[in-house]
Amino acid sequence: MAVSALPVRSKRAPDRALEPRADSLARRVAAEALGTAFLLAAVVGSGIMGERLAAGNTAVALLANTLATAAALVVLILMFGPLSGAHFNPAVTLVMAVRREVRWRVVPAYLAAQVAGAVLGVAAAHLMFEAPLFAFSTHVRSGAAQMFSEFVATFGLIAVIIACLRHKAEAIPYAVGCYIGAAYWFTASTSFANPAVTIARSLTNTFSGIRPQDAPGFILAQLLGAAAAAAVFAWLLPSRTGEAGHG
Repeated sequence: MAVSALPVRSKRAPDRALEPRADSLARRVAAEALGTAFLLAAVVGSGIMGERLAAGNTAVALLANTLATAAALVVLILMFGPLSGAHFNPAVTLVMAVRREVRWRVVPAYLAAQVAGAVLGVAAAHLMFEAPLFAFSTHVRSGAAQMFSEFVATFGLIAVIIACLRHKAEAIPYAVGCYIGAAYWFTASTSFANPAVTIARSLTNTFSGIRPQDAPGFILAQLLGAAAAAAVFAWLLPSRTGEAGHG
């Protein structure tokens, strides 16, 4: 699962809607941490609630998990997009840096905030549902089909973000939410598409968890999918001149 939205851009791109302000790095990093924490609280919390109320019907539990995650993504991107770009996802941050939408010097802080926020979000969900603060997942998600699913899911997420940035930036919150909602169902892995989310979900032994030993394969597939999408869309939609980011 995943996320992201708007890069931190220069003032030389006035046609971009929801353009992030030139806030301090501390505020932007805090926005990334808080947004990612709320995202994981939504993912894990809705998984717990859905499983409890579905009376063993996995499809109903997954539908509840999907709807809550997609809705949370839209809201969080609208909230935090103008502050930090609302990446909430190391794969997105790395792609935006490669595309010069953000400066490389902000990348380590963004990645640390995303992972820390994701872990805090899991803890918050567990506290709300009276579960242990952290517990390694026993949910098996292994095999070539799962890895390929994560490649496809992340490729599609990055493709949505890059294409919308070029053609209709204000639609990104809704496009990302809709895409992740759909990818929950058309991928065998239920579309994590986010290394920080994957790490955090290894710490919840609930509906949305993943075994820690399966997480590295997911993360590798996600990074490869992101890199492939960045390469393909660099060719399909080459960067305009004068759009380098700041930070």
